[in-house]
Amino acid sequence: MTGSIKDRVAIVGMGCTKFGELWDKGPGELIIDAVTEAYEDAGVTSKDIQAAWVGTLFSGMGGRSLSEPLKLQYIPVTRVENACGSGHEAIRGAAYAIAAGICDVALAVGFEKLKDEGASGLPGMENRSNTHYQSTPPGMFAMMATNYFNRYGLSPEVGKTMLAKISVKSHKNGLLNPKAHFRRELTIEQVLTAPIIAWPLGLFDCCGVSDGAAAAILTRADIAKKFRPDPVYIKALQICASPTSGRMTSDYDFTHVEEAYRGGVAAYKEAGIKQPRKEISMAEVHDCFSITEAVTMEDLQFSKRGKVKEDIDAGFFELTGALPVQPDGGLKCFGHPVGASGIRMVYELYLQLLGRADKRQIKNPKLGLAHNMGNEPYAPVVSICIVGL
Repeated sequence: MTGSIKDRVAIVGMGCTKFGELWDKGPGELIIDAVTEAYEDAGVTSKDIQAAWVGTLFSGMGGRSLSEPLKLQYIPVTRVENACGSGHEAIRGAAYAIAAGICDVALAVGFEKLKDEGASGLPGMENRSNTHYQSTPPGMFAMMATNYFNRYGLSPEVGKTMLAKISVKSHKNGLLNPKAHFRRELTIEQVLTAPIIAWPLGLFDCCGVSDGAAAAILTRADIAKKFRPDPVYIKALQICASPTSGRMTSDYDFTHVEEAYRGGVAAYKEAGIKQPRKEISMAEVHDCFSITEAVTMEDLQFSKRGKVKEDIDAGFFELTGALPVQPDGGLKCFGHPVGASGIRMVYELYLQLLGRADKRQIKNPKLGLAHNMGNEPYAPVVSICIVGL
């Protein structure tokens, strides 16, 4: 494929902090913790880094937000932001520079320090109901759920139970992950009887807000084995942005996200994937709300339209299922420090591919997909990264 990134860039080291309410750490300390793990994993030091990219939405201004805590010496550092895909954008910038021959070793970092803001959600979101958005994020995704239930004939009880199974699955996985924020198993009953945030979404259908950072060391594929014998190769990197036409029509289809579907098609083409349901070994997707994960399974062609419930009921996306989704617990268990989430997802795929995921290890994974979706379901930016051996 012309212009493809496939197998031209490798990840040779990654790091990730524990996510949570990290009151004792500032943004710089989170960056240092994640990058130090990545350096040690790749067997490099800061002197080996030729260029760096940092993704953050709220917590840093310019390249200095990375160069200062890491004491990077006079190399190009670029701060990028693309809503919830900011971490993927940092990886994309580093990977494209390497593929273009501009540098041989690059660093990508994503971070966010949100809890110090004191807000219950993301900064500024508490006032959105008074603006032209006319809704809160839970409200917007609740409309996705009610439209999905209506279109595919699910009663409120059946629909809410379908969503509850998603949350129960993710929490079961997150309990096995020492870096997750929320490490607690849930029952279907607990999810169904939790306080309603925006009907039909209850407390346990919504992801939390966290602090965290994650990092990746990238290099040319042809020299990757100089750093480690088992590099993980980037197979596809795609960003699909919306023209926001969904904001301008009263008959917008809330039962799918066109940008996720088109981004997936582009990523599969770049990676040479013909049957994603069979060829993708595992996925980390943007489960900001349980309904988002359900719809994303259909948008990414893991399930047929209107049939995701059948796959959920069959355990298809469980850790021991045919296509595990959120093996690390997802946003549901990690929370969503915006700039860090995309790289955190790739970190889990990286660990799984190298056989280092401990109690949540998937058998013989070959390809992993990470998906982020920023902004409203009717006006999003979607990023997709596929990695493999």
